[in-house]
Amino acid sequence: MAILDDKHILALEDEPVVAFLLEDMLRDAGAADVTVACRLAEAEQAVAKGGIDAAVLDVNVHGQLSYPIADLLAAAGVPFVFASGYGDREHPERHAGIPTLTKPYNAAQLEAAFAAGMLGKNPVK
Repeated sequence: MAILDDKHILALEDEPVVAFLLEDMLRDAGAADVTVACRLAEAEQAVAKGGIDAAVLDVNVHGQLSYPIADLLAAAGVPFVFASGYGDREHPERHAGIPTLTKPYNAAQLEAAFAAGMLGKNPVK
């Protein structure tokens, strides 16, 4: 997945096993650094710190929706994809075009989601 080569990726995921698998997939795909956040506040701090090139956001994190983090990323011009155990849930209009991975997903699906983001309103830099 050349689009993630040497990138710093934020992974917002509240399930530890899924977070470890996602981190491994991102590193195997060429990511230079992966910041794993398991709470919205941690993700918000990572975005505020800067240096994030792209992100994977679990939609439901400990009962809270990750859309505020998506808003921060969008405002900063940082591309992202959603991940959800709820399938093709309907996102708010402002994020309607963002690719969504349905859990469980694999590395090929992760790559396809980032590729779709490159072609849509959410281009991966």
